[in-house]
Amino acid sequence: MITLRKANSRGHANHGWLESWHSFSFADYHDPAHVRFGTLRVINEDIVQPGTVSIRHSHRDMEIVTYILSGRLRHRDSMGNGEDIHTGEIQLMRAGSGVQHSEFNPSDSEAVHLLQIWIMPGEQGLVPGYWQKTFPAEAKRGRWCLLVSPDAADDSLRIHQDARLSAALLDDTETLDYPIPARHKAYLHVARGRLQANGHELAAGDALMYVDEERVNLAAGSDAEVLLFDL
Repeated sequence: MITLRKANSRGHANHGWLESWHSFSFADYHDPAHVRFGTLRVINEDIVQPGTVSIRHSHRDMEIVTYILSGRLRHRDSMGNGEDIHTGEIQLMRAGSGVQHSEFNPSDSEAVHLLQIWIMPGEQGLVPGYWQKTFPAEAKRGRWCLLVSPDAADDSLRIHQDARLSAALLDDTETLDYPIPARHKAYLHVARGRLQANGHELAAGDALMYVDEERVNLAAGSDAEVLLFDL
């Protein structure tokens, strides 16, 4: 079964300094039909205005991936990390037994556009950790680039869950398939652009959920950037 989730059906919040769209229940947005998908708990599409900072806050027992679509985000946490995350980079923060952090847009003119993703770990109380890595556009052009995995395959970042996150860029005549392993689900999120997936016309913010399906098929991309979760 393939289920379509349109971008305009997501939760939405505008706090002035931060505008956010929630694919799953988050903060004041609660949708019993979209609490999580397997171990995928959060996909928030965020736009952070220039010169603004989030209040320092806590997380625990979650694998948190930040994927920068444009701009630059400054990160500070209780582990002593203080890094800028740029376009084309991802950050993995293992909240584990507990971590505090804040995020800041250091630009005085450019907003930051990002996806923040939470994946539920297979164990609780893990030692918190932080990693950051660049995945250049050429590694995603017309092919899957593995970003996170349970075994750090293909130089990806390791998470404590049987889940894999891949990204790809598609344009024009490029096509791409992904065989879904037996007893796995898949979740396809369009980060930008347009494309066709398994007969569906998708635009930025749209998603497809695959249950008891064998393959993801992508074609007819127009400046398309997609994330695929193998869960």
